[in-house]
Amino acid sequence: MVKLHIGFDDTDSPNGGCTTHIAALLVEKLCNMNVSFVDYPNLVRLNPNVPWKTRGNGALCLRIECPQDSLDSIKKKVLDTVEANSDLGYSGTDPGVVFLLGDIPQQVKEFAKEAEQRIMKIDEALSLFKVVSAEAAGFKKGRGLIGGLAAIGEEMTKDYTFEIISYRIAENHGKPRQVNPQSVKFMDTKSPNTFNNVDPETGRVLITPRGPDPILCGIRGETPEAVKQAYELVLKEEPVERWMIFRTNQGTDAHLRHVSAVKDIQPYNPVVAEGQVSTQPQVIQGGHVIFFIKDDTGEVACAAYAPTGNLCKAAKKLVTGDMVKVFGGVRPPSSELQLTINLEKLMIQKLVPRTSVVNPVCPECGKRMKSMGKNQGFRCDKCGFRSSQQQKLEITQEPVVDVGLYITSPRSQRHLTKPHCRYGKEKTSSPQELMDGWHFP
Repeated sequence: MVKLHIGFDDTDSPNGGCTTHIAALLVEKLCNMNVSFVDYPNLVRLNPNVPWKTRGNGALCLRIECPQDSLDSIKKKVLDTVEANSDLGYSGTDPGVVFLLGDIPQQVKEFAKEAEQRIMKIDEALSLFKVVSAEAAGFKKGRGLIGGLAAIGEEMTKDYTFEIISYRIAENHGKPRQVNPQSVKFMDTKSPNTFNNVDPETGRVLITPRGPDPILCGIRGETPEAVKQAYELVLKEEPVERWMIFRTNQGTDAHLRHVSAVKDIQPYNPVVAEGQVSTQPQVIQGGHVIFFIKDDTGEVACAAYAPTGNLCKAAKKLVTGDMVKVFGGVRPPSSELQLTINLEKLMIQKLVPRTSVVNPVCPECGKRMKSMGKNQGFRCDKCGFRSSQQQKLEITQEPVVDVGLYITSPRSQRHLTKPHCRYGKEKTSSPQELMDGWHFP
C-alpha cells in the first residue's frame, strides 16, 4: 500500500459548478476502487484577496492509501472526473490536478502557507513539481495547479474546523434553495459546537449559498460529529443528491500575516498591522467608515464597511491618537482611494483621552452661558450676567468605545475569518481516525 495525495482546484465558474462537489463525486468513485481514506477530504481556503477567484478560493485534497498497482487507474479516474465536471467552456476556468506520493516535503508545506497569504505565480508551482517529484496535469492554462499543490501542502496541524456540505440534484441547480429557515434557527440553538449558522443582527440564515452552484447547505463546526448532528436537525425540503464532511482551515485566520511595518503592506495580501489612528474617521456614502493609521514608516487607509456591523460602529468612534491593530485584505490603490486595508477585525489597544470644549457656567446662577461673538465674551440668558473674562472650558469625556477585539458580523465574514466563538478552541493535532458515516453515498 502507498499513500497518495490528490490535490485539485479551479474547476468552477460564476455560472456554476463547485470543486467540493467534484471531491464528493471522487470519494464515491474511489471507495469502489479498494482505497482507504487516511483523512477527511481537505477543503483548503487560499488567499481570499486574489482578484480572479470564483467565490471562496477553495482548493481540495484527498489523502488515501491504495495498492501500488492501482495508481494508474486511480489517476485516470481522477482526471476523467475533473475534466467531465469542470466548466471548461468558461474562459477563467483553468483546472489543475496534482498527485504526490508519500510524506509531504517541507517545501510543499511552505508553498501552501504562501498561497494562503499572498498571490502565487504558476511558475512557482511548476518549478516545485520537479523538486518534489509530484505529477501535475493542467487543463487550459492550468492555474489550478497552484491550488492543487497548496491543498496537498496544508496539513492543518495547528488548527482546523469541519464542514458538512450537501448537494442538490442537477435539475434543481439555479432554483431557490428549499431549506426550512426555522429549522436552521432551531438547529443553531441546539448546536453549540457549530458556528455562523444565523446572523445574530439580521436573523438571516447563513448556511445556504445564493449562487448557481450545486451546494444546498453547509454547516461549520468544531467536530465531525457536531456538524453531522446539526445537519440532521435541518429540514431539507428538496432532494439531496449527496453529502460529505470536510476538514478545513475555515474559521482559523490562516490567511492573516503580521507585518512589522506599514511600509511592508502589499496589495492583495491579507495582513495584520499595528499603528496609531492618524485621521478622524470619516463616514462616507453607504455608511462605510474610512480612517488612516500610521507608524514610523508610513500611513495606510483602513475601511470598515457598513455590513461589518459592530466593527464599523467601533471604527466610527475612534479618534486621532488611538492605538489599534487592524486585520484584513489589502485593496490596491485606485483613483478614489489609496492603498486600503478592508477590515475583517479591529483590535483597539489603547484609547487617548476624549476631550471637548464647552462654554463656561454662569457664576451667578449656574446656567451654561452663550457666546456673544468672537472675542466679545459670554452672556447668561437666564439671569443676564455678562462677562468678557470667562473662557471656554476643556472637559474630559468617557470613551464611547471599549478597548478590545471587534470582528465583522457573521453575514460578512470571509470563510477564513475566525469568529469570536472559536477563540480558545484551537486544535493542535490532526484527527487519528475517521468517524463512521462521514459521507453519502
